[in-house]
Amino acid sequence: MKRISIGTWAYSIGPYGSCPIPFPEVCSKLHALGFDGLELGGFGVHPNPTAANIVAGWSTDSAAKLADIYAATRHEWESRGMGCSGLAADLWSERLITAPDDKSYLATFRKNLRFCTGLGIDVIRVDTTEDPGILGKIPNEPKKKTLVDYDVALKRVTSTWKKCGREAADAGIRVVWEFEPGFAFNKPSDVFRVLDGVNHDHFGVMFDTCHANMVAVHGARQPGKKETLPGGIRELAERLKGKIGRIHLIDSDGSLHDNHTSTHPPFGEGNLNFDEFMPALAAAGCPDDWWTIDLCFWPDAWKATKKCKTAIDKLNKKFG
Repeated sequence: MKRISIGTWAYSIGPYGSCPIPFPEVCSKLHALGFDGLELGGFGVHPNPTAANIVAGWSTDSAAKLADIYAATRHEWESRGMGCSGLAADLWSERLITAPDDKSYLATFRKNLRFCTGLGIDVIRVDTTEDPGILGKIPNEPKKKTLVDYDVALKRVTSTWKKCGREAADAGIRVVWEFEPGFAFNKPSDVFRVLDGVNHDHFGVMFDTCHANMVAVHGARQPGKKETLPGGIRELAERLKGKIGRIHLIDSDGSLHDNHTSTHPPFGEGNLNFDEFMPALAAAGCPDDWWTIDLCFWPDAWKATKKCKTAIDKLNKKFG
């Protein structure tokens, strides 16, 4: 059986941006619903490298020792017998592809890596940070003013993430890349090329079933010629065997949120056939035993959490 967590960003951004659920309240509810842990969205009002002291109630100019701040943050889940499955790092202010060098990106990554170390988190999530339109014209979308040659962009991404992989490995942390329609390199072949280019044991993909559907089945927001896989999600999972570093499970209705990234509807409100691809996803392997629910940008995520926990528990009994 897998341990089950859920991304806390569902309660702090998007529809909840103006009324975020306080982190202690999130931890309390997840514990009451029987979650094994949470996956921390390290931004906004929830604990993050810039405001790690929010949970402890200290101001940013407090003289309290950083170790005490980390301990107070961990206490919110550890005191309830829960774990933290990973960190979704705030790297979106960085330009991984169009910046002249990777100094700023690496500085922000390292800040988040230290945060992971302080909290005992062993997985950090990244993405390519920039729109897929910088690699070419996306059908039915305006052409981007800034275009980057594909091979140049690929080299910038893989060389930087190779450094990230090495530094994360030194800290005992794994890096997982969440490929999706909203960011560059969102075709199946892109995913394989990036993995081949980074080629590091501590670097893999985050396999989100919603994004996998939009990438492998619908070819959403892909520049140039659309590319999908005949076997859809199942085939993508099969071809990523041994390369998956974290699994996110959620439904998909084949639509985009704000014409940017995949819509993340609760289980039962999309059209994914989990029985069709879950055996392949389970057989593809993963270094840990966590499954994470992702309700990113869902307007009623707080209320939908219980329903999703019930649904993923059923999947866990069947495929976990």
